[in-house]
Amino acid sequence: MRQAESVGEVRRLTTADEVEAVIGRPLPMVVLKQIGALDEGCRTILAHSPVAAFGHRDADGTSRTAFVGGAPGFTRVHSPTRFSFSHCGAHEPRGPVSFFYLLPGVGEILRINGTVAGYDGTRTSVDVAEAYVHCAQAVLRSRLWQPPAPTAEDTVPALTGDGPLARPGVAGFLAAAPFLALSTWDAAGGSDTSPRGDRGPVARILDDRTLVIPDRRGNKRADTLHNLVRDDRLSFAALVPGREGVLTVRGRAAITDDPALLATLALGGTPPHLALLVDVEDADLSVADAVARSRLWTPDARPGRGAVPDLMALAGEHLAANASGAEGAPPAFLLRAIGAVPGISRLLRLVMNRAYASGLRKEGYREDGGGAGGDGGTAGDGAGGGRRGRRRRPSATAVRQRAPERQVRVAEVRAETPSAVTLVLEDADGGRGRFDFRPGQFFTLTAEIGGDPVRRAYSASSAPGASRLEVTVKLVEGGRFSTHVHRELRAGRLLTVRGPSGSFHAGPTPPAETVLIAAGSGVTPMMSMIRTRLADRRGRDRIALLCSSRTADETLFATELARLAGEHPDRLSVTHVLTERDGRLDAAGVRRWITGLAPARDAHYYTCGPGPLMDMVGAVLTEWGVPDGHTHREDFASALETGGAAAGPRRMTVEQDGRPLGTVTVEPGRTLLDAGLAAGLPMPYSCTVGNCGDCLVRLRGGEVTQNEPNCLTPRERAQGYVLACSGRPLTDVTLEIPEP
Repeated sequence: MRQAESVGEVRRLTTADEVEAVIGRPLPMVVLKQIGALDEGCRTILAHSPVAAFGHRDADGTSRTAFVGGAPGFTRVHSPTRFSFSHCGAHEPRGPVSFFYLLPGVGEILRINGTVAGYDGTRTSVDVAEAYVHCAQAVLRSRLWQPPAPTAEDTVPALTGDGPLARPGVAGFLAAAPFLALSTWDAAGGSDTSPRGDRGPVARILDDRTLVIPDRRGNKRADTLHNLVRDDRLSFAALVPGREGVLTVRGRAAITDDPALLATLALGGTPPHLALLVDVEDADLSVADAVARSRLWTPDARPGRGAVPDLMALAGEHLAANASGAEGAPPAFLLRAIGAVPGISRLLRLVMNRAYASGLRKEGYREDGGGAGGDGGTAGDGAGGGRRGRRRRPSATAVRQRAPERQVRVAEVRAETPSAVTLVLEDADGGRGRFDFRPGQFFTLTAEIGGDPVRRAYSASSAPGASRLEVTVKLVEGGRFSTHVHRELRAGRLLTVRGPSGSFHAGPTPPAETVLIAAGSGVTPMMSMIRTRLADRRGRDRIALLCSSRTADETLFATELARLAGEHPDRLSVTHVLTERDGRLDAAGVRRWITGLAPARDAHYYTCGPGPLMDMVGAVLTEWGVPDGHTHREDFASALETGGAAAGPRRMTVEQDGRPLGTVTVEPGRTLLDAGLAAGLPMPYSCTVGNCGDCLVRLRGGEVTQNEPNCLTPRERAQGYVLACSGRPLTDVTLEIPEP
């Protein structure tokens, strides 16, 4: 007999009275924690939360759950009853929607329900109906913020049939997933998305089309159960700590109290009081950009102590605000008086931690490394402070200094030539923070294009130290990022910038003479050097630029270069070579120019442009007798996706000085760096696009494919080094990362 046939015989609860006969009715204090608008505490949580579970239905009425966000502040609050967030999914949300917001390291979550007020293809606006703090039990049960244990192969069911759960990777993911966001709807159209967590898999496979999800004891609010007796459609999104993948499932569910089935879900001899039987209609395993970018499991991504309010204290404030005159509630003045007692938040936190631990013990959860107080991953983190208890991994700050990441707003898109624009960027929060770098260095820009994060590196063309950063982007045929910049990016849009990076730069003390040779957009780092040096009115150094362009119209910064050369004739000379007029710049032309220039013996030479041109210039300089230490070139190759990555997830073990730091799963199509950072491992990196070499790691075992061309030298390749930022595993791999 197939499992599904025996499942068809189990008892089902079909009315709210039957459900409440098992779980009881919620206490008034539970319901009174709910408020109808976003107060200051809620807004602070939204400002610090990097990711949220989002339940919605599309125009066809299909139920969907997804994780949205990617960085703190992704939700923009417009008023106490209206907020918006970026949502580039393929399906437009309609009608009632629901959310819960996660804070890394924190047990409690903030839940918000509302209705879609508008959708412009990139941002969804929501009218708030209710908001409240959810207890920490789901997070504690799942140990969501703790390093995951490896999934034993014998716990992954071998499925037959062609149902959704038999698809590649689905069963293995569910066997490792202790946490999910579950979305349901009531008969009136209201939406609810609530967390579910369990020790071990939170949803257990019965066959290729059927799941069972235990419903353990909680606060008796039971929105999910009440909704399902009216509308059996549901969806959920499951997480595995340390992984970037998300499994999204939708189907229809029934509630059961069948003793035989519940006994199979028992913990420590204690079965759940109910369970959900899910007839799965669709299951899809993919990488979630919001989870990948939010760095949920990176220790330094957690909010600092005092940055956010203790969520239990916030729930107390909500209760006090609603308690006046409510039946069964304590007097509001008493709640406010208690809340005003110095140190009461810390005492309340201690009391709640004990209550959580006691409740979990009664459910059958052990405390021997797996209970409520296991390793500091309790709701004690809910105060927003740093995680207590022993550390499982080295801090990410233990590695070499990384180039910082910051969110910026496009202040202006300025046309330079018919095929090049300059992006003028400033801090997204309206501040006037400085952009410090060395002239010639580059920054890595990240934009969300079609729901995917796309990164490209561009040299700064402005001088350092200003509150605005300028990067110049030339349109590349078939280039995804440059096409987005030229055709879609407008002032006001947000980008993420990482940097500065790169060793191609002018030092703080310039040589007496600097010689610059550029072709096409290779003049952009030269422009930063020129602007910086000429801004020093006391400088006496000389700069000579040889700039090759296809046509006069395509010559970048032509007007400004002419102006600067006219204003500083004793310090700057500019020579233009136009291919349509003069022919292609060749070795003879470079020799003639250098001969006429007669540079000093201690001059430094900088070249940037296509590889063949730089090779030719290098040969001329060697022939000229220029020392290697006086020549600098910018190998700014655009790496191409090589493809060939593994079709399924692969395990990556990371070591340092012979010591294992952790083992994580790399989802199909993701890089070694993506997976390592998502799991909180101290991976080295800077540019993230294969140009700087800061992410160099040694491959100790397994096979990796990586984008070509890249900055690896033949010697580094021979020694087994790969670039974590562009490497993708073909097999299970072991990596060694450098000491700090």
